[in-house]
Amino acid sequence: MDWLEAVGDRELRNALSFVLGHPRPVTADDLAASDGTHRNVARSRLERLADAGLLTRGSERRSGRAGPGAGRPAKTYAVAPHVGSIEFPQRRYEKLLGLLVDSLPARARAERLRALGVAFADELLRAVRLRPAKTIAAGAEGVCAAVRELGFHAAVAEVGDDFAVIETATCPLRPLVREREGVVELDRGMWTGLAAHALDGVRPASIACDTQACHGDGACRVTLTVARDN
Repeated sequence: MDWLEAVGDRELRNALSFVLGHPRPVTADDLAASDGTHRNVARSRLERLADAGLLTRGSERRSGRAGPGAGRPAKTYAVAPHVGSIEFPQRRYEKLLGLLVDSLPARARAERLRALGVAFADELLRAVRLRPAKTIAAGAEGVCAAVRELGFHAAVAEVGDDFAVIETATCPLRPLVREREGVVELDRGMWTGLAAHALDGVRPASIACDTQACHGDGACRVTLTVARDN
């Protein structure tokens, strides 16, 4: 099975959406409990998604397990890093946007891309509700929850007094960043805008954003550092 066949199946799309909506790996029992199917049916769907390259398999020990298999590591499924768009037929929007970016004046390109990214975050958040939080930890969790509600994957990997690191296997703008390395400020602006909405009393100008591993094959890492106004 390939990814096109997988996303064309309604039950498999629902199973993939379930995994995308969770910050951590899930099990067949988790999916079965969510949609009311037998665990063998849930496992079969997760396995088909893994065979299509949309999920990765793993295992972990989970406390509180009962019944058959108790005490053994549970088989888990996580979102596989997606480095390109899933679309049919291929519309090549990334190339079109890359050409538009190339047409911007070089001197002000980075600043304009960051501003466009912040505006794009505003547009994304029209579809979901994001309540401003008082702490960076709560704000980062809010950002990730909003991104997952939009159909992408994101989870908080690390948090401190003035920073948070988010890992995302399916960053919304990753295909564009991989197409044109120079548009990274657009991606950073988007995450900055999301963070500004998630933190009470924090403006985009007070947030520094750095991104890593966007051009690799693993998950992207987004570091948000906040300088609060005195």
